[in-house]
Amino acid sequence: MDRITVDIIGGGIAGSALAAVLDPTRFDVTLREQRAKLPTTGTSLAMWPEAQEALARIGVLDRLRDVGIALDRFPLWSESGTALANLPADGLLLGRHDLLAALDAAVPDRVNRVTERVEEPERMEADVIVGADGVHSAVRRRNWGAAADARSTPALAVRGVVPDVLSPAELGEYWGRGQLFGLGPHRDGTNWYTSFRSDLGPRHVDVGEAIELARHRHRDAAPALRRVLAAATPETTLAQRIWTTPRLSSYDRGNVVLVGDAAHAMTPNLGRGACEALIDAVTLGYLLDRMPPADALAAYDRARRRPTQRLRVASTALMRVALTERLAPARDRAVALAGRISRARRRDEPAAASVRTR
Repeated sequence: MDRITVDIIGGGIAGSALAAVLDPTRFDVTLREQRAKLPTTGTSLAMWPEAQEALARIGVLDRLRDVGIALDRFPLWSESGTALANLPADGLLLGRHDLLAALDAAVPDRVNRVTERVEEPERMEADVIVGADGVHSAVRRRNWGAAADARSTPALAVRGVVPDVLSPAELGEYWGRGQLFGLGPHRDGTNWYTSFRSDLGPRHVDVGEAIELARHRHRDAAPALRRVLAAATPETTLAQRIWTTPRLSSYDRGNVVLVGDAAHAMTPNLGRGACEALIDAVTLGYLLDRMPPADALAAYDRARRRPTQRLRVASTALMRVALTERLAPARDRAVALAGRISRARRRDEPAAASVRTR
């Protein structure tokens, strides 16, 4: 059987995961990434159950559990620190560097690695060309046209890590009028993020200016938020406008296929972007290992386009709820009510289970 050539454009989460799962006895894989080295820092990413299954398929879940932090609750607060809800969760918090390092180590030695920024993917001659090059994907732009270009939202995302370790009672997501703030554990201290509407950007955002703006926006927030922002530095902070991709009618076109943010970049409000990138990669790898390339790409599109597009729409809707201004009081009352209902159901579950087993 002739070997199948695969060019993966982008060596981030989706690209590295795909390179790690493709059968090296069947494929000649080239992984093209513009960074010469992995980033040494990075904020936390939540891996939900399906993403953990994907990590297990890649063979790195046990390693990552050793450096990750289990997440079994997701508290929601008002910005002033009033408890709204404490939602159940089943996640694994990972530093972006730890995740990328594990995926990078899982890539077989036979994969050809090339350090370059690909602006003209049409010059690639592989049997399968994979666009794993993020929200501003050159692969998507060249093959899907200008109508598929990334779109800027009005929201700014500022996130980082500070060395201070906060009390578990202070962690969670805080919702204010037109802004939110999140605090979570990180192996290097505390992971934090905030989002609000801003005119900064859209492309290049000055990190120092973004931190000062965040401090001003949250000047009356709960003490934990103000302490973290006081400790934030540009060296350990990222700031960027939130971009999304529009709805695509397909994720494959000829011998070209999109994965991760290149296919379905979404707002971060559901915490699903990295998770879906991993699931994309494992799904596509599984199908390519078992089908002719054209059939595999079509099957991948059928499997992944609808669920990821639903998540894209849902995350945008949740961002609007989280960043609402005029309706913030009504939103907080609704969230608090949902939290009380959730607690009541959890209290009733053991009793209901005991009745069923009698």
